[in-house]
Amino acid sequence: MGKVSVAEIKELMKSTGVGMMDCKKALEANDGDMDKAIEFLREKGLATQAKKSSRAAAEGIVTAVVDGNVGVLLEVNTETDFAANTDDIKNFVNAVANTIIKQNPADVEALKAMTIDGGTATVADVLTELAGMKIRENIVIRRFVRMEGVLASYIHNGGSIGVMVKLDTELSADKVAVIGKDVAMQSAALNAPYIRREDVPAEVLEKEKEIILAQMAEDPKMSSKPEQVKTKIAEGKVGKYYSENCLLEQAFVKDTTGKLSVQGYVDAEAKALGGTIKVVDVIRYERGEGVEKKEDNLADEVAKMMNK
Repeated sequence: MGKVSVAEIKELMKSTGVGMMDCKKALEANDGDMDKAIEFLREKGLATQAKKSSRAAAEGIVTAVVDGNVGVLLEVNTETDFAANTDDIKNFVNAVANTIIKQNPADVEALKAMTIDGGTATVADVLTELAGMKIRENIVIRRFVRMEGVLASYIHNGGSIGVMVKLDTELSADKVAVIGKDVAMQSAALNAPYIRREDVPAEVLEKEKEIILAQMAEDPKMSSKPEQVKTKIAEGKVGKYYSENCLLEQAFVKDTTGKLSVQGYVDAEAKALGGTIKVVDVIRYERGEGVEKKEDNLADEVAKMMNK
């Protein structure tokens, strides 16, 4: 049982939402192995599901622009929310989005070398001038995705979350626009890691079953049951995993009855329109997702706890 660092405890706390002392014990019990510590906490019922990445805050804008059958989802980061809310940044983000739509760059570096939409300078030159002369902050074009087809988008809270949805349908884009937006809003609200159950890797399901069995072993009422019974119960609980982690199997947030899934909503609306609709792809960006940001207060708090 080795000593663990403040940084390791902070990382586990951010990944699981569990308190610092429990995180410290989990890491010590697993010799600092982060993945094993997460499993340890879940098996003890302390963490219901480990987050896939850090949710440390970073400022900026996530935007989505759809022009006919082409769309882009784009994230541009700034150091402060004040800068993100200036017209200079908003205009820059819109121009970059339009550049991506019209010129189809392969990646961020290729984008920077292109002439910005509506101007004569490259995206990189405009970015440098904006950061150095006007905003006086570090500005980063972090990521983008360009899609073609029947598209719908949703932006939450002025650019904190953006979602782009691609549909396969013989219906017109106008007819399915509301349906696509509803699916995008669902993704923004509940952030399912998968679209459908077929997308869940086999190893993820096996690990989920192992964790469920470990949780049952910790429960006095369940531990005495035969192994075959516990295995069947675990398999049954996998259905709940699908309903929480697969977008199309989640309960549709706009349905007040709580009985309609997202897939059920899409199918019902398609039938009413006299066609078919398939959700092909869903891309979700959350501003600052995974970007490190100083958390001095938390670090101090953890350090004090470590020294007790």
